[in-house]
Amino acid sequence: MDICGPKYMIGENDFSIQYMYRRGYSTMANAHFHPFYEIFFLLQGERTYFINGMVLTARRGDMIVVNPYDLHRTESSEVPEFERILINFADDFLRPALPGGVSPWLPFRSRSPLIRFPLKAFQSNERLFREILAECREQKDGYITCVRALLAKLLIRIYRLNESEPEEPLPYPHPMHEKITQIASYLNRHYQEEITLEQVARHFYVSPSYLSRIFKKMTGFHFREYVQAVRVRKAQELLRDTNDKVVTIAERTGFSHIAHFNTTFKKITGLPPLQYRKQCEAERARKS
Repeated sequence: MDICGPKYMIGENDFSIQYMYRRGYSTMANAHFHPFYEIFFLLQGERTYFINGMVLTARRGDMIVVNPYDLHRTESSEVPEFERILINFADDFLRPALPGGVSPWLPFRSRSPLIRFPLKAFQSNERLFREILAECREQKDGYITCVRALLAKLLIRIYRLNESEPEEPLPYPHPMHEKITQIASYLNRHYQEEITLEQVARHFYVSPSYLSRIFKKMTGFHFREYVQAVRVRKAQELLRDTNDKVVTIAERTGFSHIAHFNTTFKKITGLPPLQYRKQCEAERARKS
């Protein structure tokens, strides 16, 4: 029987945690990105993640860490069952507990979004996640302060593991995972250029029809949709962090026509570029 526990929230987008158990094949309908952090902890089963151009398979005890605006999607692997706890949080949520700031723990700087702890750490990590879940469910006096402290403890564990573990590449359980990772990485580097399915297929020695089919299966995107999503995500970064004109940003992110850029940006983000920039400026002013 599938179990989707309630999502416990603190503030609007400050913090949330949710438990889920699901049997059978399941997939996230669309890849997405959001302006907050995410930690996915797998209690049992397997789960395939597509994140920032990498195809990864999480197993029992693994965590997937997602920085703000990381493009990601998850689906069943060949093991169609999983149990997980998912945490979302904004870095502002931690600031009252960490007057000195959250660096170097955030943003996550691991070599891979997949964090693989030693097996002996599983029970300790599970207790930590379930303690956060219990605090949010019971909401006793001081629970928000307690959740902040427990989340800080979790981030320290992730940071220490990244500092201590040798940088060994994780194995790919399926040969096409590596190929799609290489192709997505290529698209992330060349998004400013004119890119076609046929050109990329030739570059990686596969047929266009096969590339189209396997890319959609493993990423959830049609080829062209992924290129547009990468371009829009980069455009969001430039709108947030620079004063460049919108037409300049459109050109820098591979759009040859400003009207096409405006339409695509709004379709993916829900806002026109200028309105998105104003929203980001208002959010910065609110925090300052």
